[in-house]
Parts: sequence; structure tokens; C-alpha cells
Amino acid sequence: MRPGNPSRSGRGFLSDEEKADRPKVTRKLLLRIGQYLLPYWKPFLLVLVCILASSVLHLLPAILTGRIIDEGLIGQNLGILIRLLILSLAVILGGHLIGVLESYLNTWIAQHISLDMRTSMYRHLLSLSHRFFTANSQGDIITRMTSDISGVQQIISNTLTSILSNIITLGLAVFAMYSKNWILASLGLVLVPLFTLPTKRVGKTRWALTREAQSRQDEINSILNETLSVSGQLLVKLFGREQAEYSRYTAANQQMVRLNIRERMAGRWFRVVLSTFSSIGPMLIYLMGGILMMRHDSGLTVGDITVLVALLSRMYTPVNALMGIQADWIRSMALFTRIFDYFDLPAEIRNAPGAVAPDKTRGEIRFADVEFSYEPANPILKQVSFSLSSGKSIAIVGASGAGKSTIINLIPRLFDATGGSVSFDGIDVRQLDLDYLRSRVGIVTQDTYLFQGTIRENLLYAKPDASAAELEAACRKANIHSFVQQQPLGYETMVGNRGLKLSGGEKQRLSIARVLLKDPAVLIFDEATSALDSISEALIQAAIEPLIRSRTSILIAHRLSTVLAADEILVLQDGRIAERGNHDSLIRNNGIYHEFYQTQFRADRNTQLPGKCLRPVPGIS
Repeated sequence: MRPGNPSRSGRGFLSDEEKADRPKVTRKLLLRIGQYLLPYWKPFLLVLVCILASSVLHLLPAILTGRIIDEGLIGQNLGILIRLLILSLAVILGGHLIGVLESYLNTWIAQHISLDMRTSMYRHLLSLSHRFFTANSQGDIITRMTSDISGVQQIISNTLTSILSNIITLGLAVFAMYSKNWILASLGLVLVPLFTLPTKRVGKTRWALTREAQSRQDEINSILNETLSVSGQLLVKLFGREQAEYSRYTAANQQMVRLNIRERMAGRWFRVVLSTFSSIGPMLIYLMGGILMMRHDSGLTVGDITVLVALLSRMYTPVNALMGIQADWIRSMALFTRIFDYFDLPAEIRNAPGAVAPDKTRGEIRFADVEFSYEPANPILKQVSFSLSSGKSIAIVGASGAGKSTIINLIPRLFDATGGSVSFDGIDVRQLDLDYLRSRVGIVTQDTYLFQGTIRENLLYAKPDASAAELEAACRKANIHSFVQQQPLGYETMVGNRGLKLSGGEKQRLSIARVLLKDPAVLIFDEATSALDSISEALIQAAIEPLIRSRTSILIAHRLSTVLAADEILVLQDGRIAERGNHDSLIRNNGIYHEFYQTQFRADRNTQLPGKCLRPVPGIS
């Protein structure tokens, strides 16, 4: 957990880094955004029709105002006045009704596009390699999936349609003004260029503040995910860090509040300037209109001037809105850029063209000069070679960080070897269909993960169509069926968040049952008994021993009982196989394994395995 970087956007201008990261609005980016609109072109076309009709209807009352004044009020014709007022009311009502339809269509389109983006993003994230999830913050991933895509939804439902609506309204207002009087219309348009003066500055400032605010949001999400998860909150309590984490969370939120306030105020001052400019235009029209009426025979009426002022107001409103949208546009593009950044991440682990799925599976594994590294300068595995025949088992021992877990991660292709090859039944795993490969490999990890739900639901995760008999058979093999039967709700018993209602041994045995239900050809136990008490270990060991006699098995060994159950032992040191053989031969070598035995395994040398007692080792007292 790391505190966030201090805010840099308080300077009110963009740093070199921020300028470099500022999204560029390119034709390619716009076309990519347009691809999400394309499936909904029909309802979007209807939205355009609604916008056009609504814009026309919203301008008509202003035009009718001139006739109301000239023909109804000044002409003192009550009948015409009433008809014009009724017509204005009908036009206003029609405009609002069309606006409701437009709003519904906007919302429908935005919701469906955000649904498409969320589902596409989720599918893409599921296709990314395990490396992505170990290298990236969970808070950042969730932010992209939630608030970023929600922001895109707002862009589509508000910003995009607002741009179209305001452009159409502006065009109609200008046309109507020039049809009345070109002199006064031109005078009203003189001030429009002044609206653009503060736009560029405000856009830069808001982009800097938005970028920093998004960074703070990522930090807040990360804090919540770390400290409110089951493991995280337990660590907080055990180390008495409640106040420290509360202070860190409060500080991040205070930074977010300050940034949000500054962003909103940047837009507010911008709107004050625009409002000031928009107040000058009507005054100029009244002045020039009065001069034309009083000093020249222009044919203008009071109603005409009133209509021009009203139309000018209708024109300045979309201009103001478009200037504000222009300031928001960068923020919108930033959201799309962040989302597309994730979409552009390559799926490192994918099926090769023509990937195969053999009909028969033996479960034979071969490592040939395998190398692996997360970074080229720091190799994890170096020239690792071994073979494992069907039905045989290998135990891998070594110090923490020696590369034991990396070996087992390469078999189901959670990662790909950076050198050499890993073969499954004589075929390079990179040439096998991923679904086929992973369905043939079952892994029981030390850190057992159970989903919130019932025992049955967690078991069915491995085989959704499994029958009750299959569930019971798997649980019997894992020595957990009797425990389940003792529960009041049996297989419908809730396991709690991450299985916390169960003990470590019970969770581990359920994990074994879940893997057995999958019926893999290769079983891998990654220190499956290392954190358990002796009774739980005995039960699990009783389940493991018959399994490793019938299937290809790899055991990351922590206890001596597990080591002795294997056909061969590999001793890993610094990413290489330093020693290999059975227990007796490795002890006689007096090497690394002997040292492990003395420091880690010796206390277990009299461990009782189901059906046999471990023999004393010659030469070891």
C-alpha cells in the first residue's frame, strides 16, 4: 500500500508530463468511439429527428412573440392575441413532449453502449494473463470498469446529444435572425468570437485537475480494496493500524474534494465571463434597433426588435453551452483514452492458430531447458529440465523464491516460458487449446479461495452440471463429506466471505473436492498442507496419497510426509534443479536436501502416513 503522489495540478497549468499524456483527438479515436454508436444508428437517427423538431419548436415561441406584440397588443386585436397565445402554449408543450422522447432515447442508447463496454471490458480482462493482475492495482482496474465507463455513459447521454442539439439550435437561430434583419443579426454575431477567448485556458486547467482527480480516485479505490478486504482488514486490526488507515483515507478524500472544487470553480468563472459577454448583445440590438426605427425608415417594428433579442438569447444559449462542452471535451476524451488503454493491452496468453485438443490424455509432463523471467535482468528459472510420466509424482522442495510456484504456473499457461519448452503429452503447451489444457490440470493452492455462497455452489464451480452423487463422491475422496453431513444445511451451508466460516483444513479439503470434481489428468498441490494442524493434515494426506498413486502429480512440498509420498524429489535452488532423487539418496548426498531435512523436515520424520509409518533414515539420529 503506497500513498498517492502529491497533487501537482495546483499550478493551474500543464506540466511537460501532463502535456505528453494529454489525449489527442484524432480521426482514429473518433472513429473508434463511433463504432460503439454504429449498432444503435436507428434510434440515434430518431434522436436527431427529435432534436431537430425540438429545436424548431423551441424557437417558434420567440418568433410568435413579435406577432403577439405587433398584432395582438399594439394592434389591440384580442382574438389574434388569444389564438397566438394558445398556439405558443401548444408549441411549448409539443417541444417538451418531444424532449421527453429524446431524453428516453438518449438514456436507452447510453445504457446499452455502457453495457456493451462493460461486458467487452470484462471479457477482455478475463483474457489477460495472470501477469496483468499481479502487476496492476485492483483499485485502478475497478475504476476503469465502473466510474470511467459510467463517465462515458454521461458523455453519450448528455455531452454528445447536447453538442448536436446546440449546433442545430444555433443554426436555426442565426437563420431566423437574418431573415428578420441582417444588420441587427450581424451586430449580435459580433460578440461571438469573444466567447472563445477563455476557452483554451479553462480547458487546460480543467484537464490538469481532472487528471489529478482521477489519480486520487484510483488511490481511494485501492485503499478501500486493500483495507476492507477480509485479509486486509484482519491485518489492519492485528497491527492496530485503524487510525493510520483512516487518516490516509481521509487525506485522499480531502485531496479529491479540493480538486473537485477547483475544477467546478474553473468552469464557474468561465461561465461568468460568458454570461457577461452574452448580456451585451441584447443591449446593442435595442440601441441599433431604436436608431433604425427613430432615425431611418427601416420598417422595423417593436415586435421585430423583440423577436431579434429573443432569438439572440436563443443563439447565445447554445454558444455558451458549446463553449462549456468544449471545456468538457478533453475530459471526455481522457475517459475514452483510459478505457481504450485497457482494451489495447494484448492478451499475452492466447490460443495459437490451429491449437489442438487431443482426444486421449495421458498426463505426461516434460520441461526442456525452461527459462522464465518477469524482467530480463532477473531470471526466475534457469535451464530447468525434468520429465514426469503418467501416474508418477514429483515433489519439489526449495527455499522461498527458488521458483517452485513458477514451475507449476507454467503448466496451465498462467505464464509462458521465456525460454525452452513445457510439453503436455508430448505437445508444447503453447500449441494446445487453452480450455483443453486447463481442464486437464487441477491445482490445489495453499491460499484456498472460496466464493461467497454455499458449499454446493463452490463445488459446482468446477463442474456446473455435476450430479449430487458426483459431489458426494468427490467429497468422500477429499475426506470432507462427513463434515458436510454434520452441518444443519448440509451442502447448502454458507461458507462466508472467502470461506471464513470454515477452518483452514475444511476449506482445503473442499478445495481438493472441487479439483477432483473437475477430474483432471494432472494434480498439483502447492504446499496444500503447510498451514494446517496435524489432524487436518492427516485427513488431507489421506486424501492425497491415493490420488498421487493414480494420477500424474506434482507436489510443492512443505512437510516430510508429502515428500516421501512422491516418486522423485527435485531440489530447486536459485531457479535451477540443484539435486534430484529419492529421499534416501538425497540424504546420503549430504547436500541441500540434507540441510532442508535437518532444518525443516526433521521434526516430521516420525509422521504417520495413512497405512504406513515413515522409516528412520540411515545415518540420521
